[in-house]
Amino acid sequence: MFETSQSLKDKRVIISAGGNGIGAVMAKMFSAAGAKVAIFDLDDSNFENMLKKGHVAFAAKADASSFDQTETFFKNAVDYIDGVDVLINNAGIAGPNALLENIIPDEWDKTITVDLNSAFYCSKLAIPYIKKNNDGGSIINIASSASFFGFPLRSPYTAAKWGLIGLTKTMAMELGDQQIRVNAICPGSVAGKRIDTVMQKEAETRGLSFEDVKASYTKQVSLKTFVEAEDIGNMALFLASPMGSKISGQVLGVDGHTETLTQF
Repeated sequence: MFETSQSLKDKRVIISAGGNGIGAVMAKMFSAAGAKVAIFDLDDSNFENMLKKGHVAFAAKADASSFDQTETFFKNAVDYIDGVDVLINNAGIAGPNALLENIIPDEWDKTITVDLNSAFYCSKLAIPYIKKNNDGGSIINIASSASFFGFPLRSPYTAAKWGLIGLTKTMAMELGDQQIRVNAICPGSVAGKRIDTVMQKEAETRGLSFEDVKASYTKQVSLKTFVEAEDIGNMALFLASPMGSKISGQVLGVDGHTETLTQF
């Protein structure tokens, strides 16, 4: 983790889907940098451990696809951590792995709602609080390397992530005069359980072995490797800190340079 020089000390950070995976790693890293972190997640199995270890100050179970549940979380979280300086829109699901004509409409709708609408919900709720600071703030959207390419068998996920880039650019324009910076981080394949599940589903869809699919993913990247959740956390820390004070409206790949997502 880069040296933050206490620049994030006492900053109030909200992270959606912060109970596991990238979200939990970011929560731990921001807390270690001195921030007060509040998270919500539909899966609350890790909350007790994170609270005990001091990785978060506040945690609540909520569904990112529900505006009402998200709104309730924000009211409680903001009361507890006394405001918002940084919002990280991290909620997302992989969605179905199938040709577009075989995708069930409900699966399409769910993917768009979680991967795109949730960022709208959280941003709508957080912006009035960030504006109250009178000294700016930072909104970070976790997009994907799929934000730059077509991605066969992953059309709803890709559509949502492209939409998230448009949302990022527009929010940066709307909020810039109040010194609120909005950026998107685009992870590549992040090592862990989630990408393993995605690759297993793709292997089944394409009639290939898991090892063949995994090899094809690494071949798509110039550095020939997956990234770690900490790599995403380091970029988020940078963007939220004074080091990123003049960075806004940017779409930043943390992916080892994805050359293509074409599988066919």
